[in-house]
Amino acid sequence: MKLPLFPLQSVFFPGETVPLHIFEDRYKQLINDCRNEALTFGIPVYINNAINYGTEVQLVEVVNTYESGEMDVVCVARQVFKVLSFEKQLEGKLYAGGEVEFLETENDANDRLREEVIQKVEALYDIMDVPFTKTSPKQFNSYSLAHKMGLSFEQEYELLLIKKETDRLNFIKTHLEAATSILTEVNRAKEVIEMNGHFKNFDPLDFQDFTL
Repeated sequence: MKLPLFPLQSVFFPGETVPLHIFEDRYKQLINDCRNEALTFGIPVYINNAINYGTEVQLVEVVNTYESGEMDVVCVARQVFKVLSFEKQLEGKLYAGGEVEFLETENDANDRLREEVIQKVEALYDIMDVPFTKTSPKQFNSYSLAHKMGLSFEQEYELLLIKKETDRLNFIKTHLEAATSILTEVNRAKEVIEMNGHFKNFDPLDFQDFTL
């Protein structure tokens, strides 16, 4: 399938809202084509000086149009794809495009694993003293809080390429366990540093059982 392409150094997950500020002429043309022809377009992830995978998005609303022709638009991310070919300009257009192949994904996770991941997210937020709104396992998936659990750009990209929901949730679970462990140690070290220099009560040791 051929899609218009809008490469960005960002990762967008299926189902998430994608707000974009459009200011280049080529992408103004793209958004107008999406409005007039009900097109979808792809946002390939620019990473490691290449574009190999990305997410198809659909225009939902043009929120603002400025005198300059610039626009604020809202899109929704749909499916993950692999880039098969890339053209800097599609024929008769200002914007890029290329052939893509959509990835087959499998929603194979159970509620127990979802609940386990939710609890680990909540534990991380608790350590960071950040409010957490509890959600039910049935409404939660691996993409729900993907941008809000401290994943690096590279980790987000890695998550995007995982096809099975169980594998995605386990990937997140491993990250959360590591992050929680690190933050716990940081907080412990902070407490030790803050205690340094304070007067302390030490219980005298009983020397009776000591041997040399």
